[in-house]
Amino acid sequence: MTITQTIEIPADRRITVPREVPTGPVILTFTPAKVNKKPKMTEAEEIEWINKNIEWLNKEAMENLSYQVPLWDNE
Repeated sequence: MTITQTIEIPADRRITVPREVPTGPVILTFTPAKVNKKPKMTEAEEIEWINKNIEWLNKEAMENLSYQVPLWDNE
């Protein structure tokens, strides 16, 4: 019998075995794999994404820097 099931791993990393797995001695095979992994962007795609989001990125950067260097508010 082979059972394949995709599950969500909770934060505590504890998983339960499906009820279809028989009780008693069994051999379980665990293969960790990412499901629906997005392909990595190419360098050109990264540059395009940055250019599309430059205003938002600058705003976020300045907001984060303002927490670190409060004197910048005076400039």
